[in-house]
Amino acid sequence: MYKFTYPRALWDETRLDKAIIRQLINKHRGIMGPKSTCYAYYMGHQAIEYRTRDDKDAPNNKVMSNHAKDITDTATGYFMGNPISYTTTGDQDIEPLLKAFDSACIDDVDADLAQDASIYGLSYEYVYADKNGAPVSKETSPANSFIVCDDTIAEEELFGVYYWMQKNSATDEHAFVATVITEHYIYNMVIEGQGLSGAEHEWSTETPTPHYFGAIPLIEYLNNKEGIGDFEQQISLIDAYNTLMSDRVNDKEQFVDAVLALYGALLGDDEAETKAALKKLKEEKLIELPLDAKAEYLTRQMDENGVETLRKALKEDIYTFSHVPNLTDENFAGTASGVALEYKLLGLEMLTKVKERNYRQGLRKRIELYCNFLGMKALSLEAGAIVPSFTRALPKNLQELSLIVSNLDGHVSQKTLLGLLPFVEDPDAEIEAVEEENAKKLEYQQAVFGIAPNTPPEDEEEPEDGERT
Repeated sequence: MYKFTYPRALWDETRLDKAIIRQLINKHRGIMGPKSTCYAYYMGHQAIEYRTRDDKDAPNNKVMSNHAKDITDTATGYFMGNPISYTTTGDQDIEPLLKAFDSACIDDVDADLAQDASIYGLSYEYVYADKNGAPVSKETSPANSFIVCDDTIAEEELFGVYYWMQKNSATDEHAFVATVITEHYIYNMVIEGQGLSGAEHEWSTETPTPHYFGAIPLIEYLNNKEGIGDFEQQISLIDAYNTLMSDRVNDKEQFVDAVLALYGALLGDDEAETKAALKKLKEEKLIELPLDAKAEYLTRQMDENGVETLRKALKEDIYTFSHVPNLTDENFAGTASGVALEYKLLGLEMLTKVKERNYRQGLRKRIELYCNFLGMKALSLEAGAIVPSFTRALPKNLQELSLIVSNLDGHVSQKTLLGLLPFVEDPDAEIEAVEEENAKKLEYQQAVFGIAPNTPPEDEEEPEDGERT
C-alpha cells in the first residue's frame, strides 16, 4: 500500500500550496486505478462484459458470475453484521459518548466502512460538525480520499484530503473541489480548470475554518497491513470462471444451430427451392429422401464432465484463496455440528481477526475526536480504556447457549452471562429489568399473604434456664 508523505519542515497548516495539493491528487488518482477495478468488479462490471469475437456471427454470450460481490458481502456481514458494543475499564461515564454515536447513526457508518475496506483494502471516515453543532461521521470513498504523513519514522499525520469533481449540468462547467483537513483547520478550495495542472506555487487564499476536534478528523481503516481487498488477488480466477461459463453457453448455442448434412440428395434444385424446403423442415420437422439417401446433423463433441470439473476447481480456488467460504456449498449443510462448522470457518475467522485488529486503531481515533469535540477531555485521555466488542453474525444455538448460561450461573457475573445471548443488546438494562420484575413479584406475594413490606422477623423469646437443652 502506497503511503503519502511530505516533509514536516515544509508544512504550515496556515499557508497551503494548491500546487502541492494538485500534485498529490494527481498521484492518488494514478494509484487508485487498480482499486477502481475492484469496485467495478463488485458492481458487476467485469472483463467478460467487454469481450468480443472475431466471427461476428458466432454466439458471444457474456455470463457474469459475481463472486466478487459474494465474497465482500459474506466477509462484511460476518465481520460487521452485528453492531459494535462498547464497555470501559476506566472510571469515566461513557454514556454521553454512546448517545453521540447513536445520534450519528454510527452503526450504519461502520457497515459502510467495512464494505469499502473489503472492496478497496482501506476505507475512510470523515468526522465533522453538522448544522446543529453535533459531531457526525460519514464514509468517504477511498477513490478520492487520502491522508498525508510526515517523513519521520513515526509517520505522524499532517493532513487529509477529500476531493471530487463539482459539475454544473446547466452550463457543462466543472472543476475539482478539494477539502483539506489539518489538525486545527478545514480548507474548502476550488482547484480551477479542466485538469489538475497549475503554477509551480499557488498559495491558498481561502479562509480556513477551525474544527475543534483536536486532531485530523479523517480516519483511515485498513483491511490488512498491505491494504489489499478481500477479492483483489482473485480477479484473474473470476475472469477465468466467467470465460468458461460464457464459452459453455456459446457451445450449447452452437450445438442447437448444428449443420444439416445430406448424403445422396438435395433439398432443392436452386436457392429458392432450398430455402422453401428448409422452412418446411423447421415447421413440420419432416424430410423426405430417396431410398439410398440419408441426413444427419454435424455437431461438436462436448466434454461436459471435463468442463464441470474445471468449473468446480475454479470456484473452489476463488473461495479458498480469498479465505471466504462458499456458504451455499454442501459442506455447510444444516446437519453439520457446531465444531465442524467452526473449522470450516477457520480461514474467515483468521481474516476477520486481522480486520478487527486494524479497525480498533481507527475506533480509538474516532473516540478521541468525539470526546475532544464534546469537551470530554478526561474520557479522551482514557480512550484506550474503552473496549469495543465485535460479535460474529452467525446463527446461534439458543438451547446450547441457555445450557451454558445455566451451568455458569454463580461462577460468572450476570452481565457476562447475558452478554452471551444474542437477543440481549444491553446486559445492564436487562439486569435492571429483571430486578424490577422480581421486586414487583415480591410485593404481590406479600400482598396476597398479608405480609407487610420489609417487616423484619419477630425476635424469638429467650427460653427459661430450666428449659434450655
